[in-house]
Amino acid sequence: MTPSRTGYHVRVLREAGLVRLSETRQVRGGTEQYFALVSQGFKVHHDVAVGPEFLIHAALGEMLPAQPGQASHTALRHLWLTDTEAHELEDRLRAMAAERHPTDSARGEPYGLLVSLFRADVPSLPPDDEP
Repeated sequence: MTPSRTGYHVRVLREAGLVRLSETRQVRGGTEQYFALVSQGFKVHHDVAVGPEFLIHAALGEMLPAQPGQASHTALRHLWLTDTEAHELEDRLRAMAAERHPTDSARGEPYGLLVSLFRADVPSLPPDDEP
């Protein structure tokens, strides 16, 4: 995107309260601005049809092919949980995702983590009647 187009979108995000100015730095007579999310997570309202797709497309847009020796893992798993177990897992995932990590590029490379716990539409098969 062009800088003016990027600036417009960042301004929209700031006005919506989704990002905040986190750091500025003087560079070659200009000022670089760094923004951070106001919240580390989003709760998608049940009436919104495009929320999950937006997050998945955003993650896919950031994904770079793993180079040899780089950490990379993607998996889709189905877990059969009671309501209590699902809430306990949700709490653990929230705590893990909320952990703060430095954003210093001199420290390492950025890695993305998309975490979603959702009710899955997986059909149940009837039990086999044969021995």
